[in-house]
Amino acid sequence: MSARLKLTLSYAGFLMIAGALLLAAVWVFLLRYVPDGSITGPGPFMPNRSDLLRAFAPAAAAVMGFLLVFGLVGGWLLAGRMLAPLRRITLVARQTTEGALSHRIRLAGPDDEFRELADAFDAMLDRVESHVAEQRRFAANASHELRTPLATTQALLEVARSDPASNTPRLLERLRSVNARAIDITEALLLLSRADQRSFAREVVDLSLIVEEATETLQALADRRGVIVEVSGDVALVRGSPTLLLPMVSNLVQNAIVHNRAEGGTVEVVTSAHAGSVRLVVGNTGEVVPPASVSTLTEPFQRGAGRIRSHHPSHDSGVGLGLAIVKSIVQAQDGSLEIVARPSGGLDVTVDLPRA
Repeated sequence: MSARLKLTLSYAGFLMIAGALLLAAVWVFLLRYVPDGSITGPGPFMPNRSDLLRAFAPAAAAVMGFLLVFGLVGGWLLAGRMLAPLRRITLVARQTTEGALSHRIRLAGPDDEFRELADAFDAMLDRVESHVAEQRRFAANASHELRTPLATTQALLEVARSDPASNTPRLLERLRSVNARAIDITEALLLLSRADQRSFAREVVDLSLIVEEATETLQALADRRGVIVEVSGDVALVRGSPTLLLPMVSNLVQNAIVHNRAEGGTVEVVTSAHAGSVRLVVGNTGEVVPPASVSTLTEPFQRGAGRIRSHHPSHDSGVGLGLAIVKSIVQAQDGSLEIVARPSGGLDVTVDLPRA
């Protein structure tokens, strides 16, 4: 049976039970005290219990029949009115399963359970539509970025095959560079997928030690670019995954080094512990970033104010997934990420994570 029929039968059943209880009350509290024998007296005729039952029974049966019909009809109409929001929700859900993610319920009326369900469903559709659009954009960008090194490799091999006398060492070096970029992109995509899926074990980690490890690893890159890296802060214990926190810090510090002044640039890395959170701040000097471009920096394959278009980027410049990976890792660790452009040039990136 449908929910509407079940509610209709429930309404009619409760109404019939209420009528039966009312008739039982009449019997218990009135008719049982009337004698059943003949009642004689100086006055006019006085009916006994049998007389009252014969007069009351047809009227009671008619009333019960009316209550049954009224309960079925009224219950059917009332159940239809009550379940109308569910039919609207079902319609939008079916449209969603067919791929139409733009439809919303937008249920009007009082703030009851149906309104709460419809609002929660609309909020879920907003998140799903945003996530699907982001995944499509990410897949298109990833395909473009992976196609570039593969096409370059194929072109180099074609040149080598058509010109046997070409410079083999130089060709091998270019192939190694292109292959290294493809490997970096693939590893970054795998790391990003792992962070999105939250498939990791949590443990208590000192974020300041991870900062020291990351900065020591990237010190050679900073020296080549003439950038000074300054590290300071206190012990900062968080509950998370070291295998994800290290790439998060490394990507932040590497971006701060790469996108810096040509000479005399600085990078400041500070960790601090607060009442309920641990904060990591990575600031650098560099070119002035327009405030309108800050929100796009965490999108995949973005650098600065525009999308990557260079076909031969240096190995140190990354693959355009640094801040996208940072954002996914921070969200997976139940933290927050804030990026602020410095008026004098450069960025201040702040990561807040729950304190262990």
